[in-house]
Amino acid sequence: MASWFRWNEPYPRHAQRSPTDMVTDTLMLELSWQMKEAEKLQRERDNEYRKIKSGVDYSWLVSYPKNTYDIAQGERLELEDVCTKIHPSYCGAVILRFRQLVTEYEPEVQEVSQIFRSVLLEALDKMKEEEEAKRLSRQWNNQRAMSLSLMTFKSRVRIYPFGSDIKTVSEDVERNGERSKRVWSLPEFRHKKEI
Repeated sequence: MASWFRWNEPYPRHAQRSPTDMVTDTLMLELSWQMKEAEKLQRERDNEYRKIKSGVDYSWLVSYPKNTYDIAQGERLELEDVCTKIHPSYCGAVILRFRQLVTEYEPEVQEVSQIFRSVLLEALDKMKEEEEAKRLSRQWNNQRAMSLSLMTFKSRVRIYPFGSDIKTVSEDVERNGERSKRVWSLPEFRHKKEI
């Protein structure tokens, strides 16, 4: 009977989720939560307006559905696609920036997804800028290392033009008193005369 209920089997482990999936889920949950909050705030504003307009508060009689507005499926898929491009290290910053803008502007429910998209695109731009800066830094460091290695190579090779061990053509001429048969920089070529 225990085998029917599988009490003896260990708890099944779920497959590990990738960081990209976790970031996407986290960001999309934040979007849906902010949309619910914006909808709730919009209902409160509407109730206040009705209360001021009629002078009577009937809000306790009205029951609202939990969630009346949802974004279109195509837009949701586009947002999820953009979320997959966000690096996990940027997830917290994206959420904080999104919350800041929602608090600052107090948007209508329909505008929340547009704000979310703008925050995601802003984060992608920042990621690209930082990646480009890292690439340029690596390139600069490589060039600097190369120039330093050339400088150390140049410093090892030293030429002393006035040293006594270097023979010149003029010294050879002065010693022998006659003109040298060949120039030091060129090899000696002899031509055989044919009779």
